[in-house]
Amino acid sequence: MLTYLIRRFLYAIPILIGVNLITFALFFIVNTPDDMARMQLGAKRVTPEAIEKWKAERGYDKPLLWNAAAAGTAKATDTIFFDKSLSMFAFEFGRSEDGRDIMTEIRTRMGPSLAIAIPVFILGLWAAITFALLLVFFRGTYLDLGGVVLCVAMMSISSLFYIIGGQWLISKVWNLVPISGLGAGLDATRFLILPVIISVIGGLGGAARWYRTIFIEESNRDYVRTARAKGLSELAVLFRHVLKNAMIPILTGVVVVIPSLFLGSLLIESFFSIPGLGSYTIDAINAQDFAVVRAMVFIGSVLYIVGLWLTDISYTLVDPRIRLN
Repeated sequence: MLTYLIRRFLYAIPILIGVNLITFALFFIVNTPDDMARMQLGAKRVTPEAIEKWKAERGYDKPLLWNAAAAGTAKATDTIFFDKSLSMFAFEFGRSEDGRDIMTEIRTRMGPSLAIAIPVFILGLWAAITFALLLVFFRGTYLDLGGVVLCVAMMSISSLFYIIGGQWLISKVWNLVPISGLGAGLDATRFLILPVIISVIGGLGGAARWYRTIFIEESNRDYVRTARAKGLSELAVLFRHVLKNAMIPILTGVVVVIPSLFLGSLLIESFFSIPGLGSYTIDAINAQDFAVVRAMVFIGSVLYIVGLWLTDISYTLVDPRIRLN
């Protein structure tokens, strides 16, 4: 196990470097340091002196990837990419272009993101698995057919429809909960109810249909037919055999959700004006704040890799036949 974790850790280093390089390239393909300076200075006509001063203060006056004028290793190290990327591996993200400390902002905004993401994760997983098991229990009936049609319909509807429709109906027409914002303390619950409900409903169709496929595949295996032949009820077969042996693909799907638990939902936080990490990322993209965008992409990559580790380890818990070497 220890050897496996060390090997996966070493694999993660080039992956993070590659992700960081791709992010850097994509950002500077459509932007230049001069464009960033004009955006941050906020003036239509900015003098070249002001642009150069802004770039020098933030370290953007160096070459992007290769400094031909430098000597030795400085050709690669005395660049914007090296200067901005090396510190991230120590989780030192520096300051955003408006001067605020990025790590402080992440700590502050992590709470609202988790307040939405954790209930959505738990309730969404429970609802999708329960609905999928219900469809499998009534497999081949009109209830199963209607459920599949409903799942496909829910998958086909844009998430924006759920957000805008939910805000209009529940908040504006029925006036049950606030339409946006976030309160303090326990009062924040009133503001989180609608985003959580919309997020769960929006993801239910695709998740339930996928879990139904997994459960039906497990239901056709020999050990399930043997359990039925022994006289076990269909409920016992589903919960004691099918659900237990379907945990590996379920865990594989769950790992994709782990980064969003910390990084938040981009659309939900933006439309509901929740000061989480998702809205923080959207604001940084709109402001062309490369420091924040790079930090959020890096954190998302780290969380995804950690999720893969946890998933592999959890495989050994649900299936003792699997061993990590």
